[in-house]
Amino acid sequence: MIDTARFPASCERWDVYEISLPGRADGNPFTDWTIWGEFRGPGDVKRVSGFYDGNGVYRVRFMPCAEGRYTFTVSGTFSDRVWEGSFETLPASAGNHGVVRVRNRYHLAYDDGTPHYSVGTTCYAFALQAPEIVEQTFDELGRSGFNKLRFCLMPKHYDFSLRDPVAFPYEGTPMDASVLTRENFAEYTGNPPGNDWDFTRFNPEFFRLYDRMIGRLLEMGIEADIILFHAYDRWGFSQMPMDANERYIRYVAARYSAYRNVWWGLANEYELLPGLSGHWEELAQILVDSDPWGHLRSIHNCETFYDYSRPWITHCSCQRCDHHKTTEDTDELRRRYGKPVIWDEVGYEGDFPHCWGNFTPEELVRRAWEAAIRGGYCGHSETFLSDDGIVWWAHGGRLKGESAERFDFLRKFLEDVPGCGLKLGKLRDDVHFQWDDYVAIPEDPALEGTYYFFYYSIWRPPFRQIYIDDTTLFEAEAIDTWNMTVTPLGRFRGRTELPLPGTQYCGIRVRAVEEG
Repeated sequence: MIDTARFPASCERWDVYEISLPGRADGNPFTDWTIWGEFRGPGDVKRVSGFYDGNGVYRVRFMPCAEGRYTFTVSGTFSDRVWEGSFETLPASAGNHGVVRVRNRYHLAYDDGTPHYSVGTTCYAFALQAPEIVEQTFDELGRSGFNKLRFCLMPKHYDFSLRDPVAFPYEGTPMDASVLTRENFAEYTGNPPGNDWDFTRFNPEFFRLYDRMIGRLLEMGIEADIILFHAYDRWGFSQMPMDANERYIRYVAARYSAYRNVWWGLANEYELLPGLSGHWEELAQILVDSDPWGHLRSIHNCETFYDYSRPWITHCSCQRCDHHKTTEDTDELRRRYGKPVIWDEVGYEGDFPHCWGNFTPEELVRRAWEAAIRGGYCGHSETFLSDDGIVWWAHGGRLKGESAERFDFLRKFLEDVPGCGLKLGKLRDDVHFQWDDYVAIPEDPALEGTYYFFYYSIWRPPFRQIYIDDTTLFEAEAIDTWNMTVTPLGRFRGRTELPLPGTQYCGIRVRAVEEG
């Protein structure tokens, strides 16, 4: 137990300001005692819930959203004392842009206005692996261009992912994992005999592990897309009573909402959790009420899209279950729901026996570009069999495929788009262009007529005729999305014919330029 309170004298804007205080350790501190913080700063007033972190320590985490002086008061039944203090919020450092939010209806940007183009990957249980695997994962993330990592908070049990995690979220004991094989793992899915948990007592060390993981991602500029519920379970965490589910959401929100890089995934494949059917809206409201900063929120589907028009949902987190289809209905989903569309799963590059886990890298990359030109975003992951049993999609470790670096190329391409994001467009009604062309234009109508990207997915044209108008001077480049090359094609005015490599997955980028 700590002897003195800890609250720093300063904090960077949009960073985590943490207050640590001693308090009652008798009874069950997770359920018997409360802790709250009231914060006041320049145009920023919030009341936030704190949490018990074990050993008689209570914490309140706060994210100051304005520069200047803040004052705070911490109270609750955890202590007979009321704590007061103040701190100074300093300017954000380089790379700290704040929280990602919806911008221009279909796209995303940080609080300071910097666009965020979501190019993420999935490592469901990366944080719960052996330390050396975790370090490999962070090493790969540091060398990749991914700016979002999607992962489960609860442990994962599924084919090719049968190991026990390094820690569990509750006090208690798990079932004996030695009985598991690839042949019988499905029999133990859910809540088999042998689990003994106290769902009223969290294991603080489990959650401290995620403190470190989310903090490291924050330092790397990577968004942490936290999945709260999923069905791939053999410990009973997917079948907890409703009061435990509600307590879990409140505890997790109190621990992590102050991290600027947090996104919330209420569920992965929500339809596979029949025990929560009819409760999603209730759980979503608890999440909304427990997060004072309003981080991005969604819920992920298996076969049936959730009603993404619900007001608590900020963006569509989609899976493509009919794997013969690509992301061609991105534009339709944008029109239907009026929100950003992120295909968090469209299949994986790899050699798994499952249909979703043996895509070629070319196909996965093609789907990402198909989403991008339609004004959406697409995620990555890998499912390669290996002797050590470590698979990126579940455990992290080492990237083995060819698609990851090409997602980085896509991210850099998107960051060079003027404004904030693309949409599927067309030329003037009186201008003809080839029927098999897709043309993407900036979402911002103020940029109309200044930028075009003609994309050729499975076609291999050796050249294309381009005509936009007779007066604007344009600069053209051939973009090879597979070979990751940008080839200048010169400037033109009026109608012109431009060469292409004659290979698949290419396009022509056309930008208006100043005279002279």
